[in-house]
Amino acid sequence: MGRSRQLPPRREGEPALKLLFAGTPAPAVPSLEALIASGHDVVAVLTRPDARSGRGRKVSRSPVAERADEAGIPVLQPRSPREPEFLAQLADLAVDCAPVVAYGALVPQAALDLPRHGWVNLHFSLLPAWRGAAPVQHAIMAGDEVTGASTFLLEAGLDTGPVFGTLTEAIGRRDTAGDLLDRLAVGGAQLLVATLDGIQAGALEPQPQPSDGVSLAPKVESADARVDWALPAHVVDRRVRGVTPAPGAWTTWRGERMRVAPVEPVAGGPDLAPGEVLLDGRAVVVGTGNGAVRLSEVQPAGKRMLPAADWARGARPAAGERVGE
Repeated sequence: MGRSRQLPPRREGEPALKLLFAGTPAPAVPSLEALIASGHDVVAVLTRPDARSGRGRKVSRSPVAERADEAGIPVLQPRSPREPEFLAQLADLAVDCAPVVAYGALVPQAALDLPRHGWVNLHFSLLPAWRGAAPVQHAIMAGDEVTGASTFLLEAGLDTGPVFGTLTEAIGRRDTAGDLLDRLAVGGAQLLVATLDGIQAGALEPQPQPSDGVSLAPKVESADARVDWALPAHVVDRRVRGVTPAPGAWTTWRGERMRVAPVEPVAGGPDLAPGEVLLDGRAVVVGTGNGAVRLSEVQPAGKRMLPAADWARGARPAAGERVGE
């Protein structure tokens, strides 16, 4: 875990904060776990409604809802946090604070105003960098060497609230978005607990974000994850890692979609046109706008993920044949 901004210690004997935890996906679960294990009192969980997923389109609960069920914590799942019924439930709970980790819906001002300490959001970037839904993905795709997590007071603007604390995390040369998010979820959970401890002790005041260094991280859609082989090899590499595992990098092969696992630039590789495929022994190399990359695994349409060499031997690419066309 990287370095964290020093937060004040919690003082013994102070009453625990009464909390509503808001979160939905798996990266929010470590924070819920940490809060359950802390001295604070998680009285309810707010998460997105159950949804259909997978090939069978079965209804499934969010990872946060499943963990709350295991812990015996009541789960609130309004279609929107603007619903009067939810606002009435929140008022009745009379929570002191509402920690948030990737809840997935905008919280209206009427709800923000109810807890006396507001809503404290754990965001996976060093604000004001990468405000938005996909900070980890964009940090990797941009080639950042360092990122981190921030806790801040939620307000109506997009991740614009004043910051309580931060931690930093180096981005490894081969990190995927999934790798980095896993580490930030664990380190961020401890940062969130420390932030709530500081709020409880009355020793922590959030500081306004600087006006410079702002960057945006909108949600990465499947269309954004299509590999552009005309880009330089090092950019193709980090863009593929940035969308792994979700939504997943892809290209086309003979008119059909094919998923692409992380690639690696080839130093002094063959001179290939962008997208041109070469099977060199057990290595499958693809040309880019500047240099070439080595494929690791691919998933052709209707098949499982398999080593790129196995795919190439079966596909038998002709001389000069390209992916992405």
